[in-house]
Amino acid sequence: MAVVTRTVAEDEAGMRLDRWFKVHYPDLSFGHLQKLVRTGQVRVDGGRVKTSSRVEPGQSVRVPPLGADEPEAAPVPAKGARNGEAGKEGAPESGATPPSNPSAKPRAAKDPALRKLEEDRAFLKSITLFEDKDVMVLNKPFGLAVQGGSGTYRHVDGLLEALKDRDGQKPRLVHRIDKDTSGCLLIAKSRLAASVLAKSFRSREARKVYWAVVPGVPKPRQGRISTYLARDEDEEKMRVARHGEDEASHAITYYAVVDQAAQKMSWLSLKPVTGRTHQLRAHLAHIHHPILGDPKYFDIENWELPRGLQNRLHLLARRLVIPHPRGQGVIDVSAPLPQHMAQTFAVLGFDASQYDPILEAPEA
Repeated sequence: MAVVTRTVAEDEAGMRLDRWFKVHYPDLSFGHLQKLVRTGQVRVDGGRVKTSSRVEPGQSVRVPPLGADEPEAAPVPAKGARNGEAGKEGAPESGATPPSNPSAKPRAAKDPALRKLEEDRAFLKSITLFEDKDVMVLNKPFGLAVQGGSGTYRHVDGLLEALKDRDGQKPRLVHRIDKDTSGCLLIAKSRLAASVLAKSFRSREARKVYWAVVPGVPKPRQGRISTYLARDEDEEKMRVARHGEDEASHAITYYAVVDQAAQKMSWLSLKPVTGRTHQLRAHLAHIHHPILGDPKYFDIENWELPRGLQNRLHLLARRLVIPHPRGQGVIDVSAPLPQHMAQTFAVLGFDASQYDPILEAPEA
């Protein structure tokens, strides 16, 4: 059996990883699965996991060769799988049949570094929303950092090493979004594209729309937040600052309430005019409607998370509209809700297909 990647189905939400393997590979023993997980051969969305980890719809599960010491574990096809989709299995190895040529040497194991590059390429392909010869737009998942830092070893910038061209040049980040923010992330595949796209961001030709879920209902329902932001003393968050204060930068955000669940929760659409660090998170906390699940800015005392909602940052880089770097029209890409926000929308009765009033907000 070759390495395969399978996609978690909708009806497998919240299933433990060991249970997921039991469903799809009923002949695989728990002990052998533990070994595969412990040695990092089984991965979910490219990251290490435990047998007790829970999977969510849309996640990719890496299934390694199950080994000659294990009875043949025939994969069970995922529900709803179609030809050509992720989750399609290759033919299992026969294992018991000796090679026809007794002198034939066994094929050497693939170099680990090469295998990692192939896995990283496959992962990036699985989260690509748009791609041509100049540009990629990725659907960055929750929890994946854009760049490395202290204690951060897996990040988008590092994964892009797998896409180096013959000249050793890799695609370049054009902008950044926070580790726990999901959604559209623009990547330039050439120096020309990187230069032109960066100018589009600086000149504010790029239009970005974010979605967030917050407690309460902002008043007015549509508005403009304009403050100065500076890094807090602990340097882990931003704070509202005074005009003229050292290192304070002007930040402007337009917001609109798309829908609400009574007076308890709101779905907001946001259009940042500027691109300051943590701008949306700091601005919404400033108007006393911090983003649900925000570990840095959510400061409402004695507030309890409603049942059925996950305590994860509810912020999605929903849409990106930017001129193509070669003048070939406009790139307009939208990202789907991440699993935890989709769950919240379902619980609160929000319909993601509703008209988004932020589209009428000014561009400056």
